[in-house]
Amino acid sequence: MSRHLEIGERIVGTEALHGGITAEVRRLTIGRRDGGTRDLVLRTFVDVEHAEDWLDREAGALTLLTGTGVPAPGLVAVDPTAAQCEYPSLLMTYRAGRTVLDDEGVETRVPLLARQLVAIHALRPAERPRKYVALTTADTVVTPMGADAAVWAAAIDVIRRPAPPYEGRFLHRDFQPGNVLFDVPPSRPTGARITGVVDWAAASWGPADLDVAHCSTHLALLHGPAWGLRFAEAYEEAGGVLAAAASERLYWQVRDGLACSEEVRLVARPWREAGRTELTTRAVEERLDAYVTALMEALG
Repeated sequence: MSRHLEIGERIVGTEALHGGITAEVRRLTIGRRDGGTRDLVLRTFVDVEHAEDWLDREAGALTLLTGTGVPAPGLVAVDPTAAQCEYPSLLMTYRAGRTVLDDEGVETRVPLLARQLVAIHALRPAERPRKYVALTTADTVVTPMGADAAVWAAAIDVIRRPAPPYEGRFLHRDFQPGNVLFDVPPSRPTGARITGVVDWAAASWGPADLDVAHCSTHLALLHGPAWGLRFAEAYEEAGGVLAAAASERLYWQVRDGLACSEEVRLVARPWREAGRTELTTRAVEERLDAYVTALMEALG
């Protein structure tokens, strides 16, 4: 760690940053020779399978994003095999701002999220990241308790079909409110702006619809199914291009909604820790059921 600091610098404080599922994240306050401070962020994978792969991918993505205008952290150093660190780790610059998961102000933040995702998808890297990986199969979907079995069976049948053809884009692959930092003036919530997009470990190449679908699912679970349906509209209003056919767009939305069925408990926990205590696993399951049902109704 010290080898990546400037001469005369030292760590004078640490703070755990909450909200992640797989990694431990700490904000490091660095004391400078002139008496001032600067901040870095250390992301550590403790006993996590595929840590080396994820850190290599994140380091590659952060390098690619340098100078693009996308507000991502800057890469300082990476140790994917724990050659120097106790555990596989990545050191990056600190982005000011905070995640905002409250219902208040969501109507302001959704267009901002959409515009930011359009900007990410507009990137044309000289070297493409690897192809996206689907996060679920028809055989691993978990139908929520009390859900309409016929509706969910029909939804599962949707993802048994081959994926629609698509034009590839650079994907964040986990773009959702928990990975976006905002500056929200207390006196003017409508003046919110995005200050950072974090957690690039799953950066991939694939259909824009997949990133849109992922954010849609999270918005549906956080704020209600209507916001999940609204996000795709906001993305197109911001200049984004989705699959031409409604059935193709809904394929990706259904696929991501069903993928979330397998990890509702994991998704809901950091939301409760962030203050959304009403989002119990059961409450989130019910929202997921309502969202998938709404998608299937749209499919007709």
